[in-house]
Amino acid sequence: MRSCLMRAIAGVDGVPGGWVVVRLHGRAPRWTVHWAVVPSAAEVVDLTAGCAAVGVDIPLGLPVDGTPRRCDALCAARLGRARSSVFPAPPREVLLEPTHEAAVRRARELTGRGISIQTWNIRRQILSWDAVHPLPDTVVEVHPELALRGLAPDLGFASKKTARGAGQRIAALARWVDPARALGDLPGGARLDDCLDALAATWSAARWADGTADLLGGETGARGRVMRVAV
Repeated sequence: MRSCLMRAIAGVDGVPGGWVVVRLHGRAPRWTVHWAVVPSAAEVVDLTAGCAAVGVDIPLGLPVDGTPRRCDALCAARLGRARSSVFPAPPREVLLEPTHEAAVRRARELTGRGISIQTWNIRRQILSWDAVHPLPDTVVEVHPELALRGLAPDLGFASKKTARGAGQRIAALARWVDPARALGDLPGGARLDDCLDALAATWSAARWADGTADLLGGETGARGRVMRVAV
């Protein structure tokens, strides 16, 4: 990945109260690795300024009406039995409701279906990125589970919350990063599965930077953002 050798790449995943960010410098798999946890999307953008690409595991483009994002359906189709890790992104109006119950009602009005409690619980993270305007061209939406399956299509992944699933993810990421370098000094405020997801996000970010990523979706959504996921 020649385009990534002189500039860092970054991966970002949500944690309670903020974001875990990993930046990789150098050459795979012996990257120089830097970790941080920051409270806001704006601070992620500041921290990753100058990176060739920043892969973020969060919806970055929201639908402008009740039409589902095509990228969500395409991600779910690729994941098959693991499709439950894809939460369809709702319109902004739904996320601005004061309670989950109100959001369910509003979602049904706009889309014909409700909003899951999982999606409701990450509404602040989604809105945090929605408030970043303009969004840097280097920032792209990714899905860590798709990245991991791209890295290791031969593995049948267990849940990331299990020891077996964590071990499988570390084994898959070892094809991209040196685990001793990447996992030897993880930051406080982030769980292991959050850090593994952030590392997986860097693989998709690097592919985005050098023009080899598969791009799922592509329609224009709210704020003029393209609704797509890079794999």
